[in-house]
Formats: sequence, structure tokens, C-alpha cells
Amino acid sequence: MDEQHKPEEQADGQAEPANDDAVTATALPREELARMTDDIVSALKTVYDPEIPADIYELGLIYKVDIEDDRTVKIDMTLTAPGCPVAGEMPGWVENAVRTVEGVMDVEVEMVFDPPWTPDRMSEEAQIAVGWY
Repeated sequence: MDEQHKPEEQADGQAEPANDDAVTATALPREELARMTDDIVSALKTVYDPEIPADIYELGLIYKVDIEDDRTVKIDMTLTAPGCPVAGEMPGWVENAVRTVEGVMDVEVEMVFDPPWTPDRMSEEAQIAVGWY
């Protein structure tokens, strides 16, 4: 089985690149993996929840990002509420944003609701944006 790059969750609920051992087990060069990871996070930060003035990454809606050896990016994400009016559109927005990253060959976005999203997954930046801090 190919080793994947798996972000680990920080205390603020945000994804963070996995430890060095996981990164070195991939077939991708370390520098390329680091660049792709940074560029994917930047791309995710261009997608905004239309009802909340913060991007989906800072809101903590991105649960997992895996960069496969074949450069397929697999993303698990959620919504602030299952009945979100853009539930059908948001995965496409995420896919389109991540496809712009140099080196990404394919993108698969899966909507998950376990664990359910809660406001404590928001970064300090998102909390400030919505006036909760």
C-alpha cells in the first residue's frame, strides 16, 4: 500500500502536515510534497462559505487532505450544517480550486458528517472574522 501524506489535526481543528516519517515514506520528493501541501492549503483558502465571512479552511471544514503518490488529492470535508444550501455545489468549488495547483493530477472530494462540525474547529482568524473572538 502506498504511504500517503496525511495532515494531522491541530488543537484549533486545522489540518497540519504529518510528521517527517510519513512524509519521507512517499514516492514524491520532500520539496515537491511540501510545495504541493502549501499550494493546496492556499487553494482551499480561496473557497468561502457564502453565509460566513471566512474561508472553508479557517472554518475547519477540511477534515483530511491526502496527496497520493500518483498526485491524486483526496479531500474529506464537511459543512457547517448538513442542510447547507450550497451542499451540492461546495465539493465542486473545492475540486476546482485544488485542480489549479501545479502537479495535481486528479482531485476527489468526499463530503463527510462524522464527526459533525462545531464552531470550536474554527481557527482564531475565522473566529475574528465572524466576531466570536
